Amino acid sequence: MQKVQKYNAIMTGNEAVAVGVKLARVGFISAYPITPQTTIVEKLAEMVANREITAKYVEVESEHSAMGAVFASELAGVRSYTATSSHGLLYMHEMLHWTAGQRLPVVMSVVNRSIGPPWNIWSEQTDSMNQKDTGWLQVYCESNQEALDTILMGYKIAESSDVLLPLMSMEDAFILSHTSEPVDLPSQEEVDSFLPGFDLPFRIDTGTPMGYGSYSTPDGPFMELKRDMMESMRNSRRIIERVTREFADAFGREYSGLVEQYMMSDADYALIASGTLASTGKYVVGKLREKGWKVGLIRIRFFRPFPDEELVKAVSGLKGVGVLDRSVSFSPAGSMANEVRAALYRKSNIPVAGFIAGLGGRDVKVEDFQNMFQMIRDGFSGSTYVNVRGGA
Repeated sequence: MQKVQKYNAIMTGNEAVAVGVKLARVGFISAYPITPQTTIVEKLAEMVANREITAKYVEVESEHSAMGAVFASELAGVRSYTATSSHGLLYMHEMLHWTAGQRLPVVMSVVNRSIGPPWNIWSEQTDSMNQKDTGWLQVYCESNQEALDTILMGYKIAESSDVLLPLMSMEDAFILSHTSEPVDLPSQEEVDSFLPGFDLPFRIDTGTPMGYGSYSTPDGPFMELKRDMMESMRNSRRIIERVTREFADAFGREYSGLVEQYMMSDADYALIASGTLASTGKYVVGKLREKGWKVGLIRIRFFRPFPDEELVKAVSGLKGVGVLDRSVSFSPAGSMANEVRAALYRKSNIPVAGFIAGLGGRDVKVEDFQNMFQMIRDGFSGSTYVNVRGGA
């Protein structure tokens, strides 16, 4: 039986994430400040200074070094955390591959922000979409509550022996990171019961020395290790579903696994979205339902692993579907739209429209969603920009 939802705090998304890190009993934190992520690690530094959290906090000179530091601490068997945004995430890129390839279940928060030039600090998902093939699990949060809860679920998923891959949890810049919402704060005892301690099976042990990340020739195990990573990414689907159910049983909040379906039971048309864009989309779905439109929304929570099987089932029987990307991809469509089309290829003949909107933090308004739904109903199957001057 699910618990009655209760709220006992009002806080920003960044504050909620910091509380989640504290509750997860993280032992090592390293980060470099960058807007709009900075207040996460500022709050954690304050907690460490006030001895609210027994973690080692290391200040470094760059985001590359921050990931290098948590790489080392995880390898020593210490649950570790970092956070970044935008150009900071790009600077980490090399170490993202190293962390995933070494099978270290670091959890990192990414506050999604645009990539320059020109300089822009507002919300856009291009920064994390650029990292989709680094071997990290990716979760896109819709609320401050989900941002906190995903930290707790994230460690349990990433640290599973069937996964052992790092996980990045995304917040839309300012829309979540700096906006206050009601949040339920679980007790430390509840979290301790849900999230076990960290026990890395191959952690550094001076009594049993071994090599890490050693050189591999073409005939060595390199290709097999990459295949194992991909298999673990596939395995994570099952672990995500299990941990999501366990979280619902423990805390009374259901997050629907890899995807969330909203008013989809009798829908003829649907829009696929992620992050906070899904919130506006749900509102518009409700308004259009009042007008008799049989529409629904599918929210992608996990972009990695990509929920291809779940999407195929979700769109079964639809007459049309659209995909809303808040990122730039120099390809026929946005990153999500390309992957949705690939997932449906030869499995469905549903027209798939691709929409790119909200770049640089531009508002995606109610009328924009209404126009997208109209285009989906009209059978549009191309790709276009939404609310851009001089275009659609």
